[in-house]
This record gives sequence, C-alpha cells and structure tokens, in this order.
Amino acid sequence: MNLSKLAVPLLSVILSAVSRPCEAQSKALPLRLNQHAALAVFPAIQNPPAFPTAAALAKKVDAHYNHLQSLQTRYTERYRGMGLDRTETGTLLLKKPGRMRWSYDTPAGKLFVLDPKYAIAYTPGDAQADRMPAKQLDDLRSPLRFLLGHTELAKELDNLTLAPVANGFTLSGAPKGMQTRVKTLSLTVNAEGIIQAMRIEEVDGATTDFAFTDMHENVPTKDSDFTFTPPAGVQIVDGAAPI
Repeated sequence: MNLSKLAVPLLSVILSAVSRPCEAQSKALPLRLNQHAALAVFPAIQNPPAFPTAAALAKKVDAHYNHLQSLQTRYTERYRGMGLDRTETGTLLLKKPGRMRWSYDTPAGKLFVLDPKYAIAYTPGDAQADRMPAKQLDDLRSPLRFLLGHTELAKELDNLTLAPVANGFTLSGAPKGMQTRVKTLSLTVNAEGIIQAMRIEEVDGATTDFAFTDMHENVPTKDSDFTFTPPAGVQIVDGAAPI
C-alpha cells in the first residue's frame, strides 16, 4: 500500500473534524463566550486591587486631614464599661489648631469644648463645669484633635496594624501619651483615607465607639464657637473631664 496516498485523505478527515465542532462543542461555545464576557465586565475578579500597607494607608489619612482647617460631623458615641452601656449622639465641630466642640443632643445640652488652653465639660443640671489644662487632657475624645493638626498617624500610634473590614480598613495601635489609660485606638477608614469610625479600648476593658456621618469639611467657624459661657449659677472648677 502506498502510505503517501493514504495520508492525504486521512489528513483531510482530521482537519475537517477539527475545524467542524461537534454538537457538544457547539452547545458549550455560548457558555465559554458568556464566561469571557463576564470576565470582561468584572475584571476585578481576575485583578483585585492591591492591598495597602498600614503605613501607606496612614499616610493617606494624614494627607486628607492635615490640609483641613475645620470639620463638622454628626456622631454616635457608645460607651461600655463599669457596668454601663450608654449611647449618646450629637454634632462635633473641629477647628485648627486644637479646637473641639462636642454638642450633645442626647442628652440635650451636654457639652465638651476644647481650646488651645483648656478643656471644659458640662452636663445640664450640674452645679459646676469641670475644667482642666489642655496639655494635661487624657479625655477619650482628645485623640480626634490630630485630625486637624500636622500629624503622622504612624508616629502617633505604636505598633500600627491594618485589617480589612466591610467597605474599608481598620488601622489600630497604642496612642502615645495615653498608655496608662488606653490600650488600643482603632480608626475605620475607607480607601480614600476618610475616617468613618473610631474605637477606644481602655486598659480596664471598657470600650468607647464613635461612628461619624454627614461630614462637612472647611466649614465657617469662629473662635467663640469653642468657648463656654456657664449658665446662671454654674461655676467653673478645676478638675478631671468625665467620660
């Protein structure tokens, strides 16, 4: 038998079979096309975004807040510890340098103000408002002052770590200068470095959570927004600011 003559028709049969998909292959083709289309629509499945480092995300937070002159936001504060589980809400106003005003609406009228010299805390119905020098302040609201300063989170928090959470990340570390009271300060931020929540864990196990919404940056403010005028009959006394 002439093998060369046999090879020609045999090769034709093989090429014909390869170029003509079988019925099963034809049915599978749309599925393959759909898979390719899905990958084209959702490329992030094949190429997920790079996971930031703690240092890189901290710098992004620094860059966002250090250029601000003022900030206003709604907050919800929840304190759990010493047998208490208390939730309060209100509006926080911040102004550079080092000014804060926490205006509570639950309980109505409760106030905490901070200027470059003093912090004053007042609760309606009390006969006095407590004042202490800003430099000695270890109140749990004080870590927010860095949001409008020239700070570096990586230097403010020891042992800085990062963990992914829903819709963002959590940066955690031990705040310097508060080691005797605070174990961990955690900031929940989105990919743009905007802070959405803050959690403070004290060394005695108590926790305070702040959630922030409705933020407005560089709002008009006056220095008088951060002063306290005591109601009639209320005295300002030197003491420690309450939680």
